[in-house]
This record gives sequence, structure tokens and C-alpha cells, in this order.
Amino acid sequence: MIKFPGWGQRNNEGPPDLDQVMRDLSRKINTLFGKGGGNQPNREPSTSNANGINIPVLPIIAVVALIWIGTGFYIVDQGSLGVVQRFGLFVETTEPGPRWHLPYPIETATVVNMEQVRRLEVGYRSSGEGSGGKTKQPREALMLTEDENIIDLQFAVQYNLKNAKDYLFNNRNTDEAVMSAAETAIREVVGKNKLDDLLQKGLQDTSERMQVILDSYKTGVKIISVSLQSAQPPEQVQEAFEDVNRANQDNQRQINEGQAYANDVIPKARGTASRLLAESAGYKLKIESEAKGNASRFDQILAQYNNAPEVTRQRLFLDAQEQILSSVSKIVVDQKAGNSMLYLPLDKLINATGNATPQQSQSIQSLNPQAPITPEPLASTDRTRDAFRSRDRESR
Repeated sequence: MIKFPGWGQRNNEGPPDLDQVMRDLSRKINTLFGKGGGNQPNREPSTSNANGINIPVLPIIAVVALIWIGTGFYIVDQGSLGVVQRFGLFVETTEPGPRWHLPYPIETATVVNMEQVRRLEVGYRSSGEGSGGKTKQPREALMLTEDENIIDLQFAVQYNLKNAKDYLFNNRNTDEAVMSAAETAIREVVGKNKLDDLLQKGLQDTSERMQVILDSYKTGVKIISVSLQSAQPPEQVQEAFEDVNRANQDNQRQINEGQAYANDVIPKARGTASRLLAESAGYKLKIESEAKGNASRFDQILAQYNNAPEVTRQRLFLDAQEQILSSVSKIVVDQKAGNSMLYLPLDKLINATGNATPQQSQSIQSLNPQAPITPEPLASTDRTRDAFRSRDRESR
């Protein structure tokens, strides 16, 4: 055992000089290698081999020390963070750029890529790059829905890091933690929805649920996206579910056709109803106006009747007869010479004259030149009115 002078002595002179210690160490080493000079305190520490070549010890120690100190330099890339640990305990987080820490074993630095997008597959595993094949994992893919049906889900999770300290110290295996959170969130969503809703709408709010679970464990992971790769019933009942989907599509198509027909018929019906309401309002206004006019005319006739009852009564009778006889085709002629009434079948003659050609009309007139043939009913009606008026004057 090598003992150095001054070591282990407790006095009031203070700690030994470092240079003196190094010289004593050099002498002891030279003595061990068979080189004299142990009694030369002022010689530089050196070592020698069998050929008498002196090897300086201090420069070697200095170079080793520089190399050891140089091992503390490290570079943090852009998008990464450095985590410094002193004897395994977290010290600080360093930003991108050249950095230095106390060399190993005092301190260690771990560079963590924060922007790298990591991908995790749940329910399947890719066979390899370029092959495009997938290997199903039934234990992960098969899940139970709210209506007690089984669905086969395959999805991929993409995530990166948001806290380097939590990522290093709170995770034993990040992929397993993310997969457990993904399965928990997916099974929760699937268990609260029916099979048809999942097949039609897919997964919703899954990434938010996963993020809440991972944050509660302080994993330092940030979920970027959850992409659904496949959602289908198990292979054993897939044909039955396809039939159900086709029936649902037909049902939806018929609903859409019915809605289109309703959109076509309802506006027309509303337009017809509006037209009927407008016509009824017009008819109401017309009837009210006619009623008001008749009431006003009746008031006027009543006033005249009160002044001259007989004249007014006769005038009303003549007006009624005029209105009645204007719509009939028979004509009554009053002969002044006698009391008998001569009836002429003028209606038949008028009809025959109206339907006959001009030559036939002339022949009829030649056969009965005295017959008052009138081709138009309006002329006979006017003559009848004149006859009534003349009779009225004669009676007066």
C-alpha cells in the first residue's frame, strides 16, 4: 500500500499542497519501476521504461481530464429537448443548441425528440412496408356495443410528446400506455353506442377521451389523431349485416322519395288553398255588394210605391214579365180587333229559319208571305215589349 507523506495527519497546518502530493506520487511510481531519485524532491514527476525513456505523468492526466470534461458536451437538435440528470435525479431541461453538463458518472443528458410523430396500431398489425398486408388481432379488435352486438374495429393512433420530463420519468413503456388508453377510450365509446350508429357514423370524441386518460397519468404524450381503418361486424355474421344495411338504404331511399313527393305536393296544395280563400273572399264581397245594392234598390222602390202604389205595382209586373218572356222562345200576339188570342208557332219558324239556308228561308217566306218570320229572337222580344206598352197606354 502506498502512503503519502502528510496524509492522515491532523494538525493545524491545513490540507497538504496539491503539487507536493503529485510530486510524492511521481516518486513512488518511479520507485516501483526501479528508477532512483526518490530523494530528489525538485525533479519533475516522470516515469521510465527499460530503455530509460521518461514518460511525463501530469500531461497524461491533463489530457485524460480534458477528454473526460469534453464528454459533457452534447447537441440538442431542433424540435428536441435535453433532459439532464445528476446521479439519476432530474436537474433541468435544455433547449435546442450546443450544451454541456458535468461528465459521466456525475450527470447524464438524454435528448428527446418532441416533434416526431409516433404511430400505434390497435386491432391489427401491418405486415411490412410495401406489402400492404394486415394481420388481425382479435383480442384487441372485437368489442361489445350497447345493443349487445360484437363489432370488429381497427384503428391507428398517431401521437408525439409534449413533456419530456413526464415522458422519461413517468413511463416504463410509452406504446403500452398509449395502447391501454386507446383501448379504454374506444371500448367506452363503443359500449355507449349501438352497432348501426357505429357502422354509419364511426368513432367520435375518441382522441379527447384518450388525451384525458393520458393526462391523468402524466405521461407527457399528446394525441394527434385517431384514424379508423375498418369497422365491420365479425366475419361469421357479415352477410346478414350487409342485408340489413341494404334494407336500411332502401328504407332511406323511400323516405327521401316520399319527402321529395311531399315537397312537390304540399306547395301546390297550399297554392290551391290560397286561391280558394281568395276566390271565397271575392265571392263574399260580391254577394255582400249585391245584397247592399238590392237593399238600396228595394228602399228606392218602396219610396216610389208609397208615393204611387198602383203605378209602381204595374211597373213591377211589366218588368217581371219582361224578364220572364226574354228567356222563352214563344211569342203571344194580342189582336186588337177581337178578344181571341192568336197563337203562332213562331218558335218553330224561327228555329227552322235559323237552321235553314238563305234559299230555304226565301222559300218559306214565299209559301207564307204574311207570316212575320223573325230570324232573331231579340227582334220578336222587342215587338212583344212594344205590344205590352201600347196595351198599357190604351188601358190608361
